[in-house]
Amino acid sequence: MGKELSVVVWAKEGCHYCGEVKQYLQDKGIKYKTIDVTNHDERRDILEIKYGVRHVPVVEVGQNEVYEGVTKVGIEYLEKVLEKVKKRKISV
Repeated sequence: MGKELSVVVWAKEGCHYCGEVKQYLQDKGIKYKTIDVTNHDERRDILEIKYGVRHVPVVEVGQNEVYEGVTKVGIEYLEKVLEKVKKRKISV
């Protein structure tokens, strides 16, 4: 229960970096949910409260109700968090 990897991508229309993140996840076979912040400043407000940023993409990676947010732009940051979560999964 709750052991499945959960990934949420906060994105906006026309965002090149958002597209890169989604393509990377698709290429790796990782399912994800998208939260579109286009024309939704209240969603950006949530990002600011949670992570102190208003930019996208922000990727939330979690398992067992423990989530980590990736707020830096670059696939390498996402890869580090995915690896960390996988290791946590193995040790549980």
